[in-house]
Amino acid sequence: MSTILFTHPACIDHDPGSMHPENPSRLKAVLAALEADEFADLERREAPRVDIKDVERVHKPFYVEEILEKVPATGHVHLDPDTAMSPGSGEAIRRAAGAVCAAVDAVVGGEADNAFCAVRPPGHHAESQRAMGFCLFNNVAVAAARARAVHGLARVGIVDFDVHHGNGTENIFGREPSVFYASSHQSPCYPGTGAEYDHGIGNMVNVELYPGTGSDGFRQGWSSHILPALRKFAPDLLIISAGFDAHAYDPLAQLRLVEDDYTWVTGELKAVAADCCDGRLVSSLEGGYDLDALGASVTAHVRVLTGS
Repeated sequence: MSTILFTHPACIDHDPGSMHPENPSRLKAVLAALEADEFADLERREAPRVDIKDVERVHKPFYVEEILEKVPATGHVHLDPDTAMSPGSGEAIRRAAGAVCAAVDAVVGGEADNAFCAVRPPGHHAESQRAMGFCLFNNVAVAAARARAVHGLARVGIVDFDVHHGNGTENIFGREPSVFYASSHQSPCYPGTGAEYDHGIGNMVNVELYPGTGSDGFRQGWSSHILPALRKFAPDLLIISAGFDAHAYDPLAQLRLVEDDYTWVTGELKAVAADCCDGRLVSSLEGGYDLDALGASVTAHVRVLTGS
C-alpha cells in the first residue's frame, strides 16, 4: 500500500496566538510522530501553493480576496473571537489547500493508493463566504471540487470524524447531489449544527454523539449509519476530514475515543475505498488539541493508510 504525506513548513507559521488551542505545536507534534522508524518508507512531498481558481470553486471570490487582503503584516487580525490570522497565515492557507489538491492529483493519477495531508489551519468549519472555528479555507471541499472539475469524477464522498460537526462542508455541498457528506460529532457542542434529521437533499448523514460517548457508541454510529450510506453512494474518491479531538484526552470536548478507534474507523474507510473506488482515499488533518493524543492518533491513522 503506497501512501504520500503532503505537508509544508509554512503551515507551522500560521500562529493565531500563544494561548490559542490551534497553534503551531499541533503540526510539530504530528510531524514528530511521523518520524518514527515505522514510517521511514513513507513518501514525503512538499505541498504546492494552491491555484486560487481551485479555492474559488467552493468559496466566493470576494471572500477569498477579503481573507488574503486581511493577512496582517504584523500582529494578529481576528475574524471572529475564535479565528485569527498572523503574518504567516496567507502562505499557510495556500499551502494547506495546495496539499489536498496535490493529493487528489496524485491519488486519482495512480501515483499512490492514498495520501495524508499534515496541514493547518484546519478547514471544515469554513463556509462558502465565512471563516469560523479556526478555519479559513475549507480544504476538503477544495479537494472535492477539484476532483470533480479537473478529474471528472462523478461522485465524491467526504467523511468527518472530528468531534465538531463540519458545518462549512455541509454549507458548501448540502445541495450538491454528486457529493456525499457524513459526520459523527459530539452534540451539544460547537458549532451547534449537524442534527441527525438533517439529510441535505439525501446526500448527508449526521450521527450525534452525547458527551461521554466512547468506543461502542462511536463504532455503532459508523457501522449502522455512515458506512452503509457511504457504500450505497459508491464514491469515485473518498476524502476524510481527519480530526482527532474526539480523543478522551482532548480538552475541547467530552467524547472518549482512544487510538484504537482511529485504527478501526480508518480500516473501515479503507475497505469502503477498496470496494468502491480502487482504494482512492485522501485524508486531511482537522482538529486535535492534546499534543500527545494527537500524535498517537495520527500515528494510528497513518499506520492503517500505509498498511504497516
